[in-house]
Amino acid sequence: MTKYKNDLRGIWGQYREQVSSDPVDLQTVAAWAIENGFWTPRPVDLSTSLANDLAQTLREEKRSDKSGREFRANIPVRQKAKTGETLWKWADIDEAPRFHMEKNVQQERRSIVSNCYSLVMKVEHYNDAHPSEEEIQVVMDFEEDIEEMKIAIGLSDVEVT
Repeated sequence: MTKYKNDLRGIWGQYREQVSSDPVDLQTVAAWAIENGFWTPRPVDLSTSLANDLAQTLREEKRSDKSGREFRANIPVRQKAKTGETLWKWADIDEAPRFHMEKNVQQERRSIVSNCYSLVMKVEHYNDAHPSEEEIQVVMDFEEDIEEMKIAIGLSDVEVT
């Protein structure tokens, strides 16, 4: 973990101790940290900043096909460079080679599984830490959710029961 991330966790802890431990918007925490001198800007690498802005913009771009399916137009694949650093290679979905698309699907599925695992761990911890409350349940079968979304945008006529 980087020193900067440790510093940010420290700001979060100080805010919760000195101001409030209630749920809070991070803009509020940021304004408080700056006002109290707990944070100062770091030098910005312009190339990295632009690359991050490009990635966010490409991630948000969507298209619809002739069947009405909306999909992300640009797909990233994470790769390790020979130097050991992580690179993100982007391609237009309609022009991407199959190996790029397969790798994207594998990586995105792994990310979804990781998020689901994290969610289950949070819920199990919360339930154990609050034994007097009704347990929060997590359903990991998303088939009905996906079908409901398709119905909502007119891609399916099947009613979910």
